[in-house]
Amino acid sequence: MPNIAFQTINWDKIEKTNHPGETGTATWQAIQIGGLRIRKVIYSENYLADHWCQKGHIVHCLKGHIISEMESGEEKYLSEGMSYVVSDNASSHRSISVNGAELLIIDGDFLQ
Repeated sequence: MPNIAFQTINWDKIEKTNHPGETGTATWQAIQIGGLRIRKVIYSENYLADHWCQKGHIVHCLKGHIISEMESGEEKYLSEGMSYVVSDNASSHRSISVNGAELLIIDGDFLQ
């Protein structure tokens, strides 16, 4: 991973891409710096991810709340101002948002 020079991210200038879930939509804005990905993600109301994720993340909830459903059926709640962290292949999880949410998600090679 290269050293990262000081930089600001103007999210207003980052392209938005839509990623349909099983229900609802996740709208991503992402930048990639080497093995580091930084995303601002907005989940629509009634969003349910269409896959079980094994990827590691650092997630911070900016607005709203989400449920992280574990493949075991356990649910973890994340509300505005809360964060979670998980390494690659440490759990199988998927996101659920009933009323919509906005997240900052950081992932990459450092979570392997």
